[in-house]
Amino acid sequence: MTRPVALVTGSSRGIGLGAAIALAQDGFAVAINGPSDDTELQAAVQDVRDTGADAVAAPFDVTNHATHDKALAAIEDALGPLTTLVNNAGVGVMRRGDPLEVQQDSWDRCIEVNAKAVFFLTQAFAKRLLARDRDEGMFHSIVNVTSSNASAVAVPRAEYCASKAAAAMVTQTWAVRLGPENIAVYDVRPGLIATDMTAPVIAEYEARAKAGLTLFPRVGQPEEVGAIISALASGKLPYTTGQVIAADAGMLVPRF
Repeated sequence: MTRPVALVTGSSRGIGLGAAIALAQDGFAVAINGPSDDTELQAAVQDVRDTGADAVAAPFDVTNHATHDKALAAIEDALGPLTTLVNNAGVGVMRRGDPLEVQQDSWDRCIEVNAKAVFFLTQAFAKRLLARDRDEGMFHSIVNVTSSNASAVAVPRAEYCASKAAAAMVTQTWAVRLGPENIAVYDVRPGLIATDMTAPVIAEYEARAKAGLTLFPRVGQPEEVGAIISALASGKLPYTTGQVIAADAGMLVPRF
C-alpha cells in the first residue's frame, strides 16, 4: 500500500478526533485509539469512515507499554504500514489547587500519560519504522500534542504543566534522534480549546479570550488544531522538524 497510515492516540473525542477527521480528509487511513472498545470509540471510527477514509478501532491503554508493539502490529495488519503517529492522549490534574497541596497520585498520573507514554510509544513506533524498508516517497512523522502550559505556568495545575514541559523535551529529543532517519517530529501546543477537558472552565476561557488574552478574541475548536496536525503530518511544511507550533491564537506572543 502507498497511502499514509496514522495512529492518533486519544482520538475518540476532542482534539484527537478533530485530528483523525482532518487526516482522513487529507487521504490518510486512520487508527482511532481509546483505552477501551466502547461506544464512544466506535462512534469516532464511524465519524472518520463517513469521510470516505478507511478507519479501524485501536483500543489500548497508552500507559501499558507492554501492549504497544502488539497494538501497532494490529493496526498495520488492518491498514498497512504506519507512516504517522499523533501522540494526543492526555489527562488533566485530578484536583486543581495550590501547588503546596498537590498529591503524588495526580502528579504520577500526569507524568505517566502526558510524558512517559509519549516517549515509549514513540520509541516503539520509531523502532518499527527503522526496522523496515520505507517508501522514500512517503512522508513519515510524529506529532506530539503538548500544551501552551509546556512553557506558561498555570499555578492551579502545576503537575499538568510539568508533564507537558517534559513532553516538549521528549519531542525535541526524538526530533534530534530521528532527523537523520528522515522522520519529522513536531510539537503542537494548543491554547484555549473547547474540549471535554476544558468544559468545566470554558466560560472563564471565553471571557479571558474576549478580554484580550488571545489575539483572536475567542477560544479555538478541536477541528482547527486537527487541521494543523494534519498539515504537519502531510509534509506541508517541508524541510522542517523539531518545530513548536503554537495553536493558541497568539496567546503567548510577548506584549507590552
